[in-house]
Amino acid sequence: MKMAVAGGTGLAGRHVVRELTERGHEVAVLARAHGVDLVAGTGVDEALAGCDVVVDASNVTTQSADTSIGFFEAATRNLLEAERRAGIAHHVALSIVGIDRVPIGYYAGKRRQEALIDAGDVPFTILRATQFHEFAGQILERTRKGPIALVPRMRSQPIAVREVAGLLADAAVDAPGGLLDDVAGPRVEQMVDKARQLLRARGARTVVVPVRLPGAGGRAMRDGGLLPIGSGARGTETFDDWLAGPDAAPWT
Repeated sequence: MKMAVAGGTGLAGRHVVRELTERGHEVAVLARAHGVDLVAGTGVDEALAGCDVVVDASNVTTQSADTSIGFFEAATRNLLEAERRAGIAHHVALSIVGIDRVPIGYYAGKRRQEALIDAGDVPFTILRATQFHEFAGQILERTRKGPIALVPRMRSQPIAVREVAGLLADAAVDAPGGLLDDVAGPRVEQMVDKARQLLRARGARTVVVPVRLPGAGGRAMRDGGLLPIGSGARGTETFDDWLAGPDAAPWT
């Protein structure tokens, strides 16, 4: 089967590409490095030629609601319209657990993405996953100021990106299933604890200062708004396992 992976060079996308390829599928990568701009809509029709399924793992790094909505609105519309023209039978999208319970800017774009998919003409599956194990390092990169990192108090149930990629590949060969049950890792973690653990593992002397994010979004993250609901798949790789494995690239 020939499949396309939107955002196929990103953190999740490249794992999906690898998973599908190892399963014997032909994969077209939709990314700027491959001549495809989802926001502008250029190169999409050509990339989807002969494809049966699209897996959308595209992403934008922002905390701005306007930027997030603008990206996902344009990228999703362009992708769905091209899929309709190409006769794509199944659209599979990666989303995030808790986007409908945690009112932060980035999640506004993900909610818009899901709404467009649900209202579109292409049969779909949406898989919501919790944060990847890499998220602790991403938080540190964004918040570290000299010897100090301001890390939000939040509860999450992180999962290995490889495990999510496998579930996306499973969904791609299954019949469209709509919105699936939440997917998460094996145990609940505190972000502050994970950040400190990562710094210790890397030998960094950065001091983690816990902060309570203001407003409804911060309260929801502290109160479990990012934790899974329902009986969806649960990964097996813990944060400790990830730290000791090959996917935990050095962070300094």
